[in-house]
Amino acid sequence: MSTLLRTVPYVWRNLVRRPLRTGLTVAGIAVATFLFSFVESMRDGVRRATEAGASETTLVVYRQNRFCPFASQLPQSYASTIARIPGVRSAVPIKIVVNNCRASLDVVTFRGVPEEGFIEGKMRTVRMVEGSLDAWKSRGDAALVGAALAERRRLRPGDRFTAAGVSTWIAGIFESPDVQDRNVAYVHLPFLQESAQRGGTGGIVTQFNVEVEDHASLEPVAAAIDAAFASDQFPTTTRPESAFVARAARDVLAIVGFASVVGWASLAAVFALIANAIALAVRDRVRDHAILQTLGFTGGTLAWTVMLEATMLGLSGGAIGAAGAYGVLRAAGINFTMEGVSIEVTSGTAVAVAAIGIAALLGAVAGAAPAWGAARREIVQGLRAG
Repeated sequence: MSTLLRTVPYVWRNLVRRPLRTGLTVAGIAVATFLFSFVESMRDGVRRATEAGASETTLVVYRQNRFCPFASQLPQSYASTIARIPGVRSAVPIKIVVNNCRASLDVVTFRGVPEEGFIEGKMRTVRMVEGSLDAWKSRGDAALVGAALAERRRLRPGDRFTAAGVSTWIAGIFESPDVQDRNVAYVHLPFLQESAQRGGTGGIVTQFNVEVEDHASLEPVAAAIDAAFASDQFPTTTRPESAFVARAARDVLAIVGFASVVGWASLAAVFALIANAIALAVRDRVRDHAILQTLGFTGGTLAWTVMLEATMLGLSGGAIGAAGAYGVLRAAGINFTMEGVSIEVTSGTAVAVAAIGIAALLGAVAGAAPAWGAARREIVQGLRAG
């Protein structure tokens, strides 16, 4: 092992001897790894938003055959009927107004919620960064804004904020572990019902968030809710919250599906770049390898130096690309919003470490064939090649 470790300075000198080739190869690997990390971060954000957990107990009741908050209108009086269905713990009417219903990176989402019950419970799961809940309660046009939306629109308590035809006063900013909370503005339900320009009338809401007794009750309760209103003027479609987000995010899912092809193509580019660079390097060093063999280097040691060089190329480029993607995603705060639901693209350390590991592994694999050739070449053949 000590013999193999002593080859590290030699491998490093080989890399810096050809700075242009090494630099271009590392840059290409970094770009490919950046793309792969970005795509994986998108996939991870979609997975977090749309995968149902064993603890999920929330249903979303929406107007049947409606796919945008503008079009979904349900009587607020449905709440009492839903609350009487066996297995239902609570039913919260919510009015939603957005400035853009299609997938976009800068959507403002207003959620009108009842002051009693819902907002107090919600505030127990979040942390107020600025302002206060009391300030929100003191004014009918007050809004509690998620931290991501506040940062994107540069909002502070006391500011006036107008979007989608709704003008509010910022009462507070809060931080939440729930991506849907971080990108919305909570306002009073009666205020939003009356001030919304598109169909905003008293007694009409967009959806109901229904809390059930346990996860096993999700499907039976959903079926019971839809059956209760099947013959009414406003029939409903009820889904678990994760399934509702997945349906609303179908545009982003399509984008991620296409981007996955780009991600795999990036890995192929990493492999090709390293394989090409190492093949050229081994061809240039045929005589050097023969001389090393005369000095006592075995075929296995030569193979190790070639594979180590390929691995170092993959590791260096992978680290630069993964770190770049991590920094860009952290700074940009990319958030896809569609139909009032949000999906955040954030780069975690797990994605960065995985990208670096895959780049290094691809480097080792790409260097395997040239390493085998270098190990098998005879001394005389190598000296004659020089």
